[in-house]
Amino acid sequence: MNIYDKANELAAELNKCSEVVKLRKASEKIKDNKEDKDVLIEFRKLQVEAYSQQMKNGDVSDATKEKIKGIGSLISSNPSVNEYLQAEQEFSIMWNELIKILNDVIGIDFSFGEK
Repeated sequence: MNIYDKANELAAELNKCSEVVKLRKASEKIKDNKEDKDVLIEFRKLQVEAYSQQMKNGDVSDATKEKIKGIGSLISSNPSVNEYLQAEQEFSIMWNELIKILNDVIGIDFSFGEK
């Protein structure tokens, strides 16, 4: 068995794992709902904006903080979007743990010791 066969085995297992199943179901709920998609798109834009401001200025502007607060209220009152973001976060945690395991096994520190 070669590395690609093992990768396909891992992919098959991932396809069945609870984090992926939950994310897939949550994604299906909002896929055809324009309002839900628009909320997610706006949320993503605000995340990037806040990150960029933090990196450039060391802080996030009050205006961006207010926008984030507003969209946070919208998200918390929207069960489908809220469920999707929670499922996405759970998947992300699992995915990052898998990447860490793989990185640890191959013995390459991609951070070069920086934390």
